[in-house]
Amino acid sequence: MNGTIPIKIGIYGSYGGLNLGDEAILQSIILQIRNTISCEITVFTRSCGDTLFRHKVDRVIPNRQMARTEIIPEIERLDILLIGGGGIIYDADAKVYLREALMAIEKQIPVMIYSVGAGPLKEPPVQEYVSYVLNQVDAITVRDRRSRQILENAGIDRDITVTADPALLLSSEPINNKILKNEGLLGKRNLIGMSVREAGVAAPDIKESHYHSLLANAADYMIERYNADVVFIPMEPRTFDLQHCHAVISRMLHPQRATVLQGTYTSGQVLSIIGKLEFAVGMRLHFLIFAAIQGVPFVALPYSPKVAGFLDDMQIEMPPISSVNEGRLIAYIDKYWDQRKVLQTQIKRLLPELRKRAMQNNSILMDIIRSNKKFSKGAA
Repeated sequence: MNGTIPIKIGIYGSYGGLNLGDEAILQSIILQIRNTISCEITVFTRSCGDTLFRHKVDRVIPNRQMARTEIIPEIERLDILLIGGGGIIYDADAKVYLREALMAIEKQIPVMIYSVGAGPLKEPPVQEYVSYVLNQVDAITVRDRRSRQILENAGIDRDITVTADPALLLSSEPINNKILKNEGLLGKRNLIGMSVREAGVAAPDIKESHYHSLLANAADYMIERYNADVVFIPMEPRTFDLQHCHAVISRMLHPQRATVLQGTYTSGQVLSIIGKLEFAVGMRLHFLIFAAIQGVPFVALPYSPKVAGFLDDMQIEMPPISSVNEGRLIAYIDKYWDQRKVLQTQIKRLLPELRKRAMQNNSILMDIIRSNKKFSKGAA
């Protein structure tokens, strides 16, 4: 390959517009790559139209609708395949996300596991499959130390580099004050954001009735104690988040002081909206990451290793959701509300190192590209 032919990079993760956190990951990966080399980017996605609209990539492949014989030619035309980022290595779906990786390995196409999260990963057949595939790839980066431990326990016996979530590199995008006013986000009271998530294969231990009650009680407490208004921010607005937001509100004593974000926004616009908050309480990882980027103090309900891993990086104490009752959650909310200036300073101190680690993902990718004689001349 000569320097005039762009390197062909494939990216496969949980993309296609269902989750604003995942789209933030993809946006950051693409920006890092394009700022470094000339390339053609192909995204394997659930929704070709959404991915083309959001990310303006060169090619999109609806691989989940395609048979192996249809996908192989798309793999063969690549120079390298990225699997990630996001929390995609877990019992229910690890084989789905690693299918293309195995095809690429069989065709001798370099593969990088790019800043993934892992867990839960407890089923021996899945652990065996993950180990078989990942022990053959060119590089593995994970976004937190807990994910590295989970993969090592599953049998991966090669180097695993702990980096950080690419979404930490996301920049905010402007949003009109008229939109904010229509959403009820420009009031005089303290504005507190909350996030929910559904139970499911990626979060098998969540008990919806338990956490609905926790959040409803916490919302009422903050409304009364801090003279606050509460806005629920659905990070998966097209799926179940809206239902769960309204389910929590239906349990509140002060539902008139709670709203659900209604508009359709980009990840960068949601980041801007979260920047308007005084405080945040939530479950979804990227809601918490967005809060950290904007310096908004928060309390998390850790339902999975990925949330606990981010709290480790932020040096924020919080027990797992299964160990939290209403009184204990309110105690943590009171503690971090009173210490929110201290928490803001802590986030500001720790965030640059996390962003530096997030940028390391792209550096490792470029090292793979430059070390491969097939296309090293095309790299910057």
